[in-house]
Amino acid sequence: MFFTYLRRELRRRRKAALVVASGLALGIALVIVVNSVSSGMNQAQDKVLQSLYGLGTDMTVTKAAEAPKSGEAGRPRFEFGAKDDGEEQSSDRVMVQGFQTLASSTVAKVAGQKGVADSVGGLSLQVMKVSGEFKRGQFKQDQSGGATRQGGPGGSGGQPQGQVEGGGASFDVNSYSVYGTDVAKQGLGPLTSSKVTKGRTFKTSEVDAKVAVADTSYAKEKKLALGGTVKIKGVKYKLIGIATPDSGDAAANLYVPLKQAQTLAGAKNKITTVYVKATDSQQISAVKATIQKNISGTTVTTSADLADTVSGSLSTASDLAANVGKWLSVAVLVAAFLVAGLLTSSAVSRRVREFGTLKALGWKSGRVTRQVVGEAVVNGLVGGALGIAVGLAGAYAVTAISPTLTAELGSGAGGGARGGGMAMGGPGMRQSAGKTLDIALSAPVSATTITLAVGLAVAGGLIAGAFGGWRASRLRPADALRRVE
Repeated sequence: MFFTYLRRELRRRRKAALVVASGLALGIALVIVVNSVSSGMNQAQDKVLQSLYGLGTDMTVTKAAEAPKSGEAGRPRFEFGAKDDGEEQSSDRVMVQGFQTLASSTVAKVAGQKGVADSVGGLSLQVMKVSGEFKRGQFKQDQSGGATRQGGPGGSGGQPQGQVEGGGASFDVNSYSVYGTDVAKQGLGPLTSSKVTKGRTFKTSEVDAKVAVADTSYAKEKKLALGGTVKIKGVKYKLIGIATPDSGDAAANLYVPLKQAQTLAGAKNKITTVYVKATDSQQISAVKATIQKNISGTTVTTSADLADTVSGSLSTASDLAANVGKWLSVAVLVAAFLVAGLLTSSAVSRRVREFGTLKALGWKSGRVTRQVVGEAVVNGLVGGALGIAVGLAGAYAVTAISPTLTAELGSGAGGGARGGGMAMGGPGMRQSAGKTLDIALSAPVSATTITLAVGLAVAGGLIAGAFGGWRASRLRPADALRRVE
């Protein structure tokens, strides 16, 4: 009898039922879209942080670089001997990038801390190469980073990258990043944010081998071929692999074994960064505090610290989705529930004669209430189905359009970088402040979001049913007679 009466009444009141269901559908669809977009924002931010950290890294340990002492040059000096006119010369300087060095033994100290599952060290380097044709005299780079001619008339200024001419000289200044990676532990660190698409990665036996992996963009720019060689500070390295970043920019232009990087920089048994994986992602803050307490003078940076430095449209959109979007969803849901409840209550008022007659025929108030609640729950489920369909369509539209968001990485993360660079442990992306990445936004819909939508549909139906049931329970058989009169 319950289901027969339910089916008949829903059929009779299709328009009213559709109005109630549509209101609930709007609120539920908005919740799905906002949740899916928020999830897409989180994924986009994870891609940004992954390009800094590498896969599986929960935090990094570094030591902030000291400012140059008074009277010390802040830039390297280049010297060129006098050769025949027109003869090309070049000079390389390899510098530790961004941080003070730490002893290699720091990796073992970090690994021994409570809550640390694994750790690995790396060395971030910046190479500046000056090459060109010089006429008589000797050239030295001045403190501003340029090259000056000593012992001859005129002079020429330099710049970090490009070609400089003047004073009887023409030379190029190029800068690129090199990262020394521990070939025995390649599961942590910046190289894990790229995939070797040509050739191979390092073998564990190549601890001190003269081999290198190049970023695909750098290899294309410099026309480096797999199996060929690349020269760093006069040392030839065989190119064994080309790596393509999974997202964002590469962590470095070139990767070499850690021991080779230490040799190039004259930093034996030194590293710039320890990459750390925690045993439990829920205890990252506690692990950070433990490392800072037991290993003095270091700066520990987590993904949460880095997330605070991400700005640009990604950050703005994320804030809007997290704050305005969620509160808007709540407001629309509350309004939808309230409207559904009022419409259901109003519908009951218009059915006074019907319910009064049913009570006169022996229906108890509880039975009438159950009938009203049943109709409201069905309306809620219909609204939920419509809302899920509309919400999925909205999320699909966002993913199909894939609007591009920009993420600007501030220079304040993780303890300070020298020269305005990013202060995280890997190279490449920390070369300049305000590094901007373009991220395509998607709106993935999870099973949890669908479950939430179904729960909201049932809740909306129950709330509407509570309004209608309360009104129906107050009806008396005499109400039917008064309505007839």
